[in-house]
Amino acid sequence: MFEYDKNIPDPERGDLLISEPFLNDPNFERTVILICEHNDQGTFGLVMNKLTDLLLSDVMKEEIDFTGLLNLGGPVEQNTLHFIHRRVQGIEGSIALGDDLFWSGDFEQVKFMLNEGLLKEENIQFYLGYSGWGEGQLRDELDRQSWFIKKQATAHEIFDMEPDELWKSVLKGMGGKYKVFSNYPVDPRLN
Repeated sequence: MFEYDKNIPDPERGDLLISEPFLNDPNFERTVILICEHNDQGTFGLVMNKLTDLLLSDVMKEEIDFTGLLNLGGPVEQNTLHFIHRRVQGIEGSIALGDDLFWSGDFEQVKFMLNEGLLKEENIQFYLGYSGWGEGQLRDELDRQSWFIKKQATAHEIFDMEPDELWKSVLKGMGGKYKVFSNYPVDPRLN
């Protein structure tokens, strides 16, 4: 069997948290989470590979020129809207996550830019809810080997990869034992 890394470092802003293939939590089965904030008080992230069947127009009364499906950012506060974007032009208040990847910012500016065609749909993704851990909670899960960490997400991974292939693609790209995990069947009994 595989030997797990017993000294997994804490994630940092912009890292990817990847559920191990045996994680038995339906909220996080085969998920990839972009870490937006990690500090002593806890961790905030957004699931990158769970699409909903909802459009922005289904959750907002305002007219916004965005026709893509919303993502499910996580099980916490699913009545909140978050966004990740590539900086085409500066969006005030954005928080850099690395590699031309940004979280949040001035939503009024985003709406204006989308409606005026200054921000293209392929450069922004919206999320309902988020994934959150209280103080020490994620550390406990890392120590139990529930997650792998890939340092520094790329805009390519977030915007250009198909969500249903992201978990497998990221693990495969990490190489070694992670590449083997990427091929592990969802239900080994059916193998």
